[in-house]
Amino acid sequence: CLTRRTPAPVHRCVAVLDYGYPWDGLIARWKFGAEAGWSGLWADLMLRDTQVLPLLRDSEVLVPVPIGQQRLADRGFNQAWELASALLRRTTTPRPRALVDALVRVRDTPDQHSLPRAQRLQNLRGAFAAHPQHGSTLAGTHVLLVDDVSTTGATLEAAAQALLDRGAARVQALVLARTPPSEQASTH
Repeated sequence: CLTRRTPAPVHRCVAVLDYGYPWDGLIARWKFGAEAGWSGLWADLMLRDTQVLPLLRDSEVLVPVPIGQQRLADRGFNQAWELASALLRRTTTPRPRALVDALVRVRDTPDQHSLPRAQRLQNLRGAFAAHPQHGSTLAGTHVLLVDDVSTTGATLEAAAQALLDRGAARVQALVLARTPPSEQASTH
């Protein structure tokens, strides 16, 4: 942090769970087992966290992290969008506008979980771009980026940077689970 010359692209990140037992197995089942029905349960669990509703209220636009076309075909759904839409369906207070296509994946990348930590940090640079049609919608806005799991933060940072490059004023993130910091350093 002390040596970083520019501000981090993600202003703040809220994670509801540690990505460990029993959550890691259940999240994998949801994500890789074509069980999109878990999305509502995860959204209910997230909304119990006292930080989540204020984060939703503080955001003008909600953007799910996109996945590549092949992964979408394999899974049958984008878990970040399913989670985001379930959150919005369950929220009655002022909430952000959902922009499912605000970000596009401009190149496919290997799965993050298959890479060593150092490669994860490099893997997603330039992998996302803000959709040109949403430039005026994103300009000057507070964006909430939604994803399922954050391990190193590389995905969130790359996606947030694409939104900032398109004019977003601030990007915060909301994830279901985060790998605990003590495990991030040893993740291979």
